[in-house]
Amino acid sequence: MHLKIQQADIGYHTTLISKADTHLNLGEVCLLIGSNGVGKTTLIKSILHQIPLLSGDIFIKGKSIRHFSVKEIAEQIAVVLSTSPIPQNYTVEDLISLGKYIYYPFYFELKKEDREEVSHIIRELNLSHHKHTLLKNLSDGNLQKAFIGRAITQNSPVIILDEPTTHLDEKNKIIILKTLRKLAKEQNRLILFSSHDWRLAKEFADKIWYVKESVLYSGIVEDILLRHDELLNPTLFEINENFVPPAIKAPDAYKEMLYSLLQKNFQKDLSALQFEFINGIWWITVESSIKKCESFEEIIKLVKTIH
Repeated sequence: MHLKIQQADIGYHTTLISKADTHLNLGEVCLLIGSNGVGKTTLIKSILHQIPLLSGDIFIKGKSIRHFSVKEIAEQIAVVLSTSPIPQNYTVEDLISLGKYIYYPFYFELKKEDREEVSHIIRELNLSHHKHTLLKNLSDGNLQKAFIGRAITQNSPVIILDEPTTHLDEKNKIIILKTLRKLAKEQNRLILFSSHDWRLAKEFADKIWYVKESVLYSGIVEDILLRHDELLNPTLFEINENFVPPAIKAPDAYKEMLYSLLQKNFQKDLSALQFEFINGIWWITVESSIKKCESFEEIIKLVKTIH
């Protein structure tokens, strides 16, 4: 195991995550998920030794992070935090080249092979058209990709990313996640990233760390999802406390879309209704009658007529 967390209490003055006990190996991609405020960013900062553990320990290659210097941690872990200062008057190429700083003196000129590597990463991230663009002129999405490029260029065995796909559209999310997975598998890197887009991200992860009620659950993606119904149940996205859902029988994606649609539009008890999705058609049982709807728009119109 390359990264090991051993019976660690993680937090600031109070414990956010209690007795965390897990590990990851090189070549693995791990997705860190959990509701806002449960301690995901705190966990990342604890691994980086930016905040001390309340108890327990974290090891990199068998060595406690307590005994790493700042430079040694940088050599072992590249990081992209959700908010990072933007260097003034730097281009995309300049920022991504900064990943090499730990291998050179303060003032340095990249070797030929380093420049080629930087150019390759720029192409992989679909940033070629922005190579010489100033960072301050980039969209949020391309700026995030540039920071990720800097982390990749650092060539550390571990890359940790806090919400790396937050400002990205679906196309660019997939570019990033494919690039990270390719790095893990082809270059034997350990990738740990947090995300709220877990339904997309899980397709690219080997393991999940799920923080819930001060506990860190860890394991193979499919095992963790099946052990926690809320990760497959649309009630995870409950936004309306006055909404009482109907019974819904449909594939997970359609079930979640219907649930989302209904709770956004209705603040009432719909438990007397039953929805079933068959061959592209929604069949709605209302008392003793059955109604047919071919679109979500039709469903809204129908439910509005039901008192």
